[in-house]
Amino acid sequence: MAAPIITLQSIQLAFGHHALLDDAQLSIEPNERVGLVGRNGTGKSSLLKVIDGRQAPDDGKINRIDGLRVYTVEQEPQLAGNTVLDVLAAPIAGAHAEPWEREVLARQWAEKLQIDAQTLISELSGGMNKRVALAAAFLSAPDLLLLDEPTNHLDLDGIAWLEEQLRRWPASVLLITHDRRFLDAVATRIIELDRGKLLSFPGNFAKWQRHKEQWLHAQELADERFNKLLAQEEVWIRKGIEARRTRNEGRVRRLEQLRRERDARRQQLGKVNMKLDLGNRSGKLVAELDAVCLAFGEHRIIDQFSTTIMRGDRIGLIGPNGAGKTTLLKVILGQLPPQSGQVRLGSNLQIAYLDQMREQLDENATLVDVINPGSQWVEIGKQRKHVIGYLEDFLFEPARAQSPVKSLSGGERARLLLARLFARPANVLVFDEPTNDLDIETLELLESLLQEFTGTVIIVSHDREFLDNVVTQTIAFEGAGKWGCYVGGYAEWLLQRPVPQDVESKEDKPSQTQKRPAPAQPKRNQRLSSWEQAELDGLPEKIEELETLQTQLNDKLSSPETYEAGAESFQAIQNELLSIQAALAKHYERWQALESRQA
Repeated sequence: MAAPIITLQSIQLAFGHHALLDDAQLSIEPNERVGLVGRNGTGKSSLLKVIDGRQAPDDGKINRIDGLRVYTVEQEPQLAGNTVLDVLAAPIAGAHAEPWEREVLARQWAEKLQIDAQTLISELSGGMNKRVALAAAFLSAPDLLLLDEPTNHLDLDGIAWLEEQLRRWPASVLLITHDRRFLDAVATRIIELDRGKLLSFPGNFAKWQRHKEQWLHAQELADERFNKLLAQEEVWIRKGIEARRTRNEGRVRRLEQLRRERDARRQQLGKVNMKLDLGNRSGKLVAELDAVCLAFGEHRIIDQFSTTIMRGDRIGLIGPNGAGKTTLLKVILGQLPPQSGQVRLGSNLQIAYLDQMREQLDENATLVDVINPGSQWVEIGKQRKHVIGYLEDFLFEPARAQSPVKSLSGGERARLLLARLFARPANVLVFDEPTNDLDIETLELLESLLQEFTGTVIIVSHDREFLDNVVTQTIAFEGAGKWGCYVGGYAEWLLQRPVPQDVESKEDKPSQTQKRPAPAQPKRNQRLSSWEQAELDGLPEKIEELETLQTQLNDKLSSPETYEAGAESFQAIQNELLSIQAALAKHYERWQALESRQA
């Protein structure tokens, strides 16, 4: 077995009296992909900082192989440079590449990302910003790649792209993520950070869950035996005077040691205690959409969409970034009127909405004020509870009850929003990206809660595992404003979604579901010339690049900034879209001709 590229020995790290790392041990082998899991606030990001040298430990030793190169992509990466090319070309300097080599490689990666290398960083969406940051990391070719929540801001296509890149990555990776399906796809080992200790489990997330269950059961049995022994010794030491005179001093010392062990035992962390107040029952009908249409300029967000949502339905909305999922959600809830068609809402709806951007939180408000302004009590169903105790159910210590929102981490903000959401009676729960910043344990508890909820749930999410575990119906974006309804969650949608048999016209073809021409396999009786075969093999990539650019331009058309910039900016984008549509039609015509000759 090859020697570890980095080893952490007896690492100690504390902030005040709170120990994040307590005698932590960790070794990372060459070419392994390690998933780091644990509760929010346990110190996972701090561990990455210790590994890459941004944070010095309070004590302990770190051994690195000579010349170890480490690259970190943070949750919210700040890209240094004016353009995509600036960012992608810069990190390769560490590999001693010539300037012209750096630019060639950077442009190649820009093509893989399907983005113009001269695009300004300020114009990138959150998802593309993350992709560029990840591409810069791959280009730097480090020995150890550290990723902090890499799937945040990525849509389903982006997550699939990253999974493929990591599976082919020829070096080591340590990543923090709450995406269980992603961990199953890429991880070869799971490390859990639990109360300052690092516990290692071989395999992916599913295997870790089985190992963890067995480990916890063994620990419970050991604790039971220890508690029984301690209780027996406590009874013995409290015997009468005569017994004390003859007691064994060695046994006394043993009892004292047992007490010290009991005092030092690491207790399981408290669990989030979430309960829902269903409120009054809604009518049988929640929402009915009939031939609804909505567009921003020439960009169609919703085109002739009809559906019916009944009480008790659990709906998942999926689609790429910029497809209009949040817009469709607002139309369903009656918050945004369609341009044509009808939306009919049911009776007695009590809607609780968890928004994607966490805009509901006042940065200067205290935690108590967020939960229930002007009152020290909350009522969940028929139970009345003090707001301090209610916050403790969501793992906020009483001392923090008067802290401002701005002092919270991303995960804590997510928990606070859930606390506020569940403090109000509701029969319709609406979640826009609820899994961002939630740890896996809280996610699983939320899933259980939603499965038991008898009201209606509508969820926008890119978390495939969460969707499969919660929703009973999926509304999926199919391109050009078209949305389809499918029974089941993400996995069922994959099986049911339509695969076009013929190439559709450039007007009606949804770019996201367009059938990709597979690379042609050489045949023994090949009729194409070598250059024609090369052209056929290269057409899928060209088509994909154009479709991605087409999507980006459509997203720009839906942005208010485009209209504020004036008619010239709008017309320039329209002209470029027309050029792309013409190029796509040409490429598809050529692909059909070459493939027909080959067949």
